[in-house]
Amino acid sequence: MTYSRIGDAVLSTGILGELIRCNSTIKITIACGPSAAPLFAATPNVVKVISMPKRKASLHWLSLWRECVPTRWDVLVDLRNSLVTRLLSAKAYHFGGRPDPTKHRLESLGTLMKMSPTPSPKLWLGEEHRNAAEELLPSDGPILALGPMANWIGKQWEGQRFAELANRLTGPSGRLQGAHVAILGGQNDGEQSRVVSKLIPHGRCIDLVGKLELLTASAVLHRCHFFIGNDSGLMHIAAASGVPTLGLFGPSREKHYAPWGNHTAVVRTKLSYDELVGGSDYNPVTTRSLMESLSVDAAEDAAVKLWNRTYGVKPWASNRVYLC
Repeated sequence: MTYSRIGDAVLSTGILGELIRCNSTIKITIACGPSAAPLFAATPNVVKVISMPKRKASLHWLSLWRECVPTRWDVLVDLRNSLVTRLLSAKAYHFGGRPDPTKHRLESLGTLMKMSPTPSPKLWLGEEHRNAAEELLPSDGPILALGPMANWIGKQWEGQRFAELANRLTGPSGRLQGAHVAILGGQNDGEQSRVVSKLIPHGRCIDLVGKLELLTASAVLHRCHFFIGNDSGLMHIAAASGVPTLGLFGPSREKHYAPWGNHTAVVRTKLSYDELVGGSDYNPVTTRSLMESLSVDAAEDAAVKLWNRTYGVKPWASNRVYLC
């Protein structure tokens, strides 16, 4: 059993990949929330994905038990540490516990499964996803991908700042000069994305918000040259897809949820996590962004440093070899 949220589910795919690598004949059943279920559509060795939409009185747990109880499992891995798994029959169990507050969540998962080194997240794609991405994106020149949305407005950097940053990086003196700008997000993210797209020069904006299912989004990101986004499920999909990923952090802890990989980095607000969420006026259902103290200058500096570390100090050039 994995997580319901997309970002947490992406992080768990490292464990999944290691289990498959160690046993090529393994047959896997995955239980997760409906938003995360499409992530596993092309995963090898997965024979069934059980989608668990929440129901009143926690009846979704009862439905899961009914579906799983007839089977005698070899191994049960429950990252949610739920009661229902303890009521199922298995030869071996692995229960998620309280994460180590000093470690990244992925490292805690690796410790749970006694996997060292920590397995990196991995998303499996089908040809249909790769073909769709190829049709959606131009074949020449660099592509900067943006993820200006998050599951909570408190974690969303302002759309105007995203646009200003993108225009700096793709402008005449930017590292991705002349790049197209692809904007990605879910079906309910249109308002924030429209703010960004209106400020990107005509003809260079590729608005994909609400148009992609998760694995097609991963295939699109794999073809991009750089990603900048809020702390979100999309940020973790970007990192797992191999695109250099800059995560923007404010009211969440980067030491727990930073994008994972060699070509990743974070930049956070001037205000610390504790300063943002520890004040007397903090409201977890706030209707305003808590990312105001992250300047465009700071984000640009972090983006340039990640670009330089990944590709070298020169701007984009069509005759150079890039990761994608």
